[in-house]
Amino acid sequence: MPDFDAALPDLDARFDRLVRDAGVPGVAWGVVRDGRLVHSGGAGTARDGEDARPDADTVFRIASMTKSFTAATILLLRDEGRLRLDDPVAGHVSALRDWRQLTADAPPITIRDLLTMSAGLATDDPWGDRQQDLPIDAFERLLAEGPSLARPVGTAFEYSNLGYGILGRVVTAAAGAEYRDVVHDRLLAPLGMRASVFDGDEVPAERLAHGYVRRAEVLVREGEDGYGALASMGGLFSSVRDLAAWVIGWLDAFPARDDPEGPHPLRRSSRREAQQVHRVILPEVRPHAPETAPTILAGGYGFGLVVVQDPDLGTCVWHAGGYPGFGSIMCWHPASGLGMVGLGNLRYAPLGPVASKALDALVRADLVPRRKLVALPAAERARDAVEGLLAGWDDAAAEALFAMNMDLDEPRDVRRAAIEEAVAVIGGPLRRDAARLSTTTTVAASPAALSWWLRGERGCLRVSILVTPEPRPRLQSLVVSVVADPPDRLRRLAGRVLSLAAGQSPAWPPDEAVAEAFDGEATARSLRAAGARFGTMRLGLPVAGDGSTTATWSIDGERGAAELRVVVEGEDGPVVAVSLVAPSRAVPDEGW
Repeated sequence: MPDFDAALPDLDARFDRLVRDAGVPGVAWGVVRDGRLVHSGGAGTARDGEDARPDADTVFRIASMTKSFTAATILLLRDEGRLRLDDPVAGHVSALRDWRQLTADAPPITIRDLLTMSAGLATDDPWGDRQQDLPIDAFERLLAEGPSLARPVGTAFEYSNLGYGILGRVVTAAAGAEYRDVVHDRLLAPLGMRASVFDGDEVPAERLAHGYVRRAEVLVREGEDGYGALASMGGLFSSVRDLAAWVIGWLDAFPARDDPEGPHPLRRSSRREAQQVHRVILPEVRPHAPETAPTILAGGYGFGLVVVQDPDLGTCVWHAGGYPGFGSIMCWHPASGLGMVGLGNLRYAPLGPVASKALDALVRADLVPRRKLVALPAAERARDAVEGLLAGWDDAAAEALFAMNMDLDEPRDVRRAAIEEAVAVIGGPLRRDAARLSTTTTVAASPAALSWWLRGERGCLRVSILVTPEPRPRLQSLVVSVVADPPDRLRRLAGRVLSLAAGQSPAWPPDEAVAEAFDGEATARSLRAAGARFGTMRLGLPVAGDGSTTATWSIDGERGAAELRVVVEGEDGPVVAVSLVAPSRAVPDEGW
């Protein structure tokens, strides 16, 4: 496995460049792994004109990362029975009782709507950033007048600082104490986050980072607003060390388990709940070079956290903060237990892209094992029983294994005949094929589903099963697919196709006969485009094929995986079709 420590200098360089190239006065960062802050660094200065290099204990304002603390406090109060997420918010904040909805048929705004940014409030960056120290009585007058709504409640995501300001008032009403005191007493103190406060005056001067904005290359100090009604959306000060503890708490919620809850004040199930998508954010396709695959980000907003799902990385959770004088980010990868924190003291300092790319690089390099789905014991027992049926059918064994739907879905004699024919095509004896993937058994879309390969004399069987949710699970689905070994002619043709994709020949080989409908020029263009997309490609293992006229192989490309399909007309007939495509991909299920 690659060396984790060897990757850290490159990570440090990414943050150093923010000071050198992006003009951020000072930056501090940290890496979480295995429940610890394992690495931290700093560059630049915490205070202009001073030799004050930031470190893990330097305190910055963290802006909208505060929202995760507000959401956690709401969940903690929910768990205590002091509120329900589906309560109308007006029941906790009396100033909202006369609000007029955007439409007459809209339901009341609930606490859940505010948590998930779907209350219909208009997005309010950067206006909201300037309301940090709004007095509470002025905020209540604003609410009583009825802020403008942009959407019907509960219909779409729209980022709202105002909504999290209202949640601060919900906390105060439900807990019977001022918001900042509730957060301190119920979260910060129990977690030992002693550097985290809502008033910069509480921080020793030598540890406090000053916030700045650049005006004509001159640093101007800003971001000194005091505690006010909107502190619940962005008012917290904190350090890399404290935020590492905060990130560790979110990561510790995975996987679900029987262990005692531990010292965290918010129970694990509620921490996992906050890290689920509760309001979808529309997918985004990032800009990309034409020879590369687009990066499509999907996911949404949880409770005070953003959840992003990537087909390669899986699930990542994050929240950034941007504020007059400061920029911040925290992000983590639950499947590996890796996390990043970054803090800077320039208005809207671009810490987010740097930290997320650093985390991305660590995860993609497979420097830390990732947590994966674990098959149910019942699914593993069913797999063993299915292998017994494939080796030699036994009606009594099938009767003991099959759920009641199996014979209704396909008569047993028909299923038996199909399985025996499949085994005859590839020949026995069957054995698990260790050449397929890294293991011979893969968990499919659920711990109750398994898919694996069995090798025979002339090919493979791909077997997929699903067990029932009954108290004593039985087999409810069994699919057996034959993948016969391709003949020499198709293998030779596949090699020529990859040579064409690599640009080693300019056009479709004239000595390869093609069917009348085959467009050699269009095929050659497509293959050259695939070569630009995937780079150097190597023929992998067959994943489909009849052993005669059709074959599909996995392709290992230097810039991603592909599949090559070749079809001929009869064993010695012309080429009918050739395609080289990227296979479908799904976000890996990490077994939360």
